[in-house]
Amino acid sequence: MQAMSEPEPPPEPAHRRRPRYKGTHPRRFEEKYKELDPQRYPELVEHVRSRGQTPAGQHIPILVDGALAVLDVSHAVRGVDCTLGFGGHSERFLRAMPPSGELLALDVDPLQLPRTQARLRALGFVEPRLRVRRTNFAALGPTLHEVGWSDGVDFVFADLGVSSMQIDDPTRGFTFKHDGPLDMRMNPSRGFSAAQWLERTDEARLAAVFIEHSDEPHAERIARALARRRGQLRTTLTLAEAVRASLPPHLEAEEAERSVRRVFQALRIEVNDEFGVLDALLRQLPDVLRPGGRVAFLTFHSGEDRRVKKAFERGLAAGHFDALCDEVLRPSSAERRDNPRAAPAKLRWAARAHTR
Repeated sequence: MQAMSEPEPPPEPAHRRRPRYKGTHPRRFEEKYKELDPQRYPELVEHVRSRGQTPAGQHIPILVDGALAVLDVSHAVRGVDCTLGFGGHSERFLRAMPPSGELLALDVDPLQLPRTQARLRALGFVEPRLRVRRTNFAALGPTLHEVGWSDGVDFVFADLGVSSMQIDDPTRGFTFKHDGPLDMRMNPSRGFSAAQWLERTDEARLAAVFIEHSDEPHAERIARALARRRGQLRTTLTLAEAVRASLPPHLEAEEAERSVRRVFQALRIEVNDEFGVLDALLRQLPDVLRPGGRVAFLTFHSGEDRRVKKAFERGLAAGHFDALCDEVLRPSSAERRDNPRAAPAKLRWAARAHTR
């Protein structure tokens, strides 16, 4: 009987060189492979940070020391980070909490969440020390019940800004720095994209959104122009150019760019129902905090901050809170210099009354 021969090993895959980019420095997001691999190229990442820039695919947490202090994290047994993102705040919370402390981290983004979870697990933060759930923070109450924390937590933190990973990746469609699909969804698998929403929305509603969500002074003019191009606005640069073309011709270029940014901001807020989700979280706060627990919100524009401030004031009047911040915390000049995206941030906090 003839012996069976050993199967030949599969051929080695052919080596493929990375595609070269034009010029001396990578410009496109996908070309910045060294920044996107910080464990392999830590020196380059530190060099990018030293120039006051955010490395591609990363996010520099803002007002971390302030959040640690106002939330009294060093004495917390249970805490919640409602917006995990890159995990910068969560990592610092875990390092500051007592050894027995546990953190629940939430995020709705199905693309970024597994990357951040893997990074934090690699640092040694495993369950039950760190529990990660993919959900919108409007579902905080039910999620606490699901993990067995029905009696509440010692602190709740929410960073309401869009993460740098989302902003910098042109495939997500959040900005007009590079061309990309006009999406803007935090969870790209749910709801209408910004392009789909624009196609379905009439002129009056467009104007109302631009006014309500970003105080755009040329809202009606922009809405009229975008309504005329319904169904044609599919990419970020197409939308940006349409907004610029709709503005008064005498407007200075800098002011025109501010209008474009405001339109993008308003669309992102609407597509993700950011104000509705925030209001849902604010309503739950008295019930999810233990007596004496703390809550802090990091906001980046006036609409968010107004909602947080008014909710805290209502909670104080009703006896749910017994202390509020006298003044919002802002990034220091050094933090703004090292991370320009920190400039508009405000940190506002409240303390749950010691008796319910």
